[in-house]
Amino acid sequence: MDFKEVFAKILGQNREVALCAAGTAVALLGLGLVYKYTCPEKKLTQVGVVSQLLVHPMKSGKAVSVETAECLRMGLKYGELRDRHWLVITEDGHMVSGRQQPRLVLVSLTCEGGQLCLTGPQMEELRVPLHQPNNAVVDCRVFSVDVQGRDCGDDVSNWLTRYLESDSTVRLVQFEPHLKAQRPSEKEPLFPKDEKVAYPDAAPIMLMSEASVRDLNTRLDKDVTVLRFRPSIVVSDCEAFTEDTWDHIQIGQVELKRVVGCGRCLFTTVDPETGIITRKEPLDTLKTYRLTDPMQKTAPILGQYYTVKKTGVLHVGEPVCKITY
Repeated sequence: MDFKEVFAKILGQNREVALCAAGTAVALLGLGLVYKYTCPEKKLTQVGVVSQLLVHPMKSGKAVSVETAECLRMGLKYGELRDRHWLVITEDGHMVSGRQQPRLVLVSLTCEGGQLCLTGPQMEELRVPLHQPNNAVVDCRVFSVDVQGRDCGDDVSNWLTRYLESDSTVRLVQFEPHLKAQRPSEKEPLFPKDEKVAYPDAAPIMLMSEASVRDLNTRLDKDVTVLRFRPSIVVSDCEAFTEDTWDHIQIGQVELKRVVGCGRCLFTTVDPETGIITRKEPLDTLKTYRLTDPMQKTAPILGQYYTVKKTGVLHVGEPVCKITY
């Protein structure tokens, strides 16, 4: 093969490569143009500012206020603390909440140095290992939904039983990733089928505004605080109840999708500072003007339930932006 034949062969091969590359580039350009003109551009409009982040490690227990928290698919996480990942149960596995035992709201659960720490009024501090893999996995029920949890041991059980002055033994369980979780869609079809939570009533995130609580206080004889309503995210710099309209929001890199309003129950009548239940206010007043969801006929709405569409880290002081297209 002489030089001309070699040159022609190389040119032919390179031409095929060049044509292939050009075809690929044209195809990608076409896809880009299709995406640009068929997928609307995301628009962010600031609607508020994060004023508080609250982690409730134990269901019905005391809130932990933090400046920053990871926002995961199953809720907020701060260090070893996960939102509503610990649950008080009866010996046969049924949930014990502040509705039956209002003094639970005064129990603080924290984690430090690989230990689980419990404190409460007139009780000695209790520390036990955070992870006890040899303890039994217990079948439990949160309302009507079956879940599981790892038993936290006899020392914790004895401490809680004494604190609650309960005639019957109570126990504490901890949720672990491989255990059976709740599927909110089993109770509320508006939730995505693949959504999972540990021990919350419904959703991984509950958000409400300071203004909504201020509006409520104008109708009450005695003010209540946002802690009464146990939100995950509290928002300032907005009008009362505008959170009802925030269908899709972004905070930093985190994206949240609104599902349904939070229907309020008897638990709102437990004072988080004293652990005393009145069974009246603020629930009675809320029922006079916040029965806004026909699907929740007797439950007044205050705050909104969200699912986490994009995980990330949240910070107090970050803008809350409504997403529109």
